[in-house]
Amino acid sequence: MAKTWKEVKSELHISEEEQSLIELEKELIRAMIKIREERGLTQAELAELCKVKQPAIARLETGGHSPRLDSLLKVLGPLGYTLQIVPRKH
Repeated sequence: MAKTWKEVKSELHISEEEQSLIELEKELIRAMIKIREERGLTQAELAELCKVKQPAIARLETGGHSPRLDSLLKVLGPLGYTLQIVPRKH
């Protein structure tokens, strides 16, 4: 029988801090996808602007792994964005 995400998550023993990091990554990826789509760019077009291959953009957008900082900056730059450290809202 298939397990629910809640069951799998409880078996993984993900801490609140780890969950917070996962949520931050998901938020960042969703924002990047939204910006790309608002600009009317395909993954291939963005890849060309960033001088990376399209599968790299696809992997970044699917969130299959944690994106590296240099990868994020390489994609955000051509979109006109950067990363900034700001206090969290509690």
